[in-house]
Amino acid sequence: MNDALGIIETQGFTAGIQAADAAVKSANVKLAKWVKVGGGRVGIIVRGDVAAVKAAVDAGVQAARSIGTVQSEVIIPRPSEKLQPKFPLDPIRAEKKSSK
Repeated sequence: MNDALGIIETQGFTAGIQAADAAVKSANVKLAKWVKVGGGRVGIIVRGDVAAVKAAVDAGVQAARSIGTVQSEVIIPRPSEKLQPKFPLDPIRAEKKSSK
């Protein structure tokens, strides 16, 4: 877990998807996960180097605010290895389609 961790929490799924889209398009980051937090909140988690995560979170927050509400945002430059067992935050891998 050497990559920085960026989290954007939005009110509503649509704002969360808008944040995720803008984040991954704006910098060299990978979408790690999206989480339904509860109460209509959605957490978007991105991974990458610190500068890229900072740029991605900034872009994601700006995009989400254009259509909804951002509850919070955080960037953790060097997350502890102890987080991994509790929060599996590895980037999402694209699934291969099987040809039938």
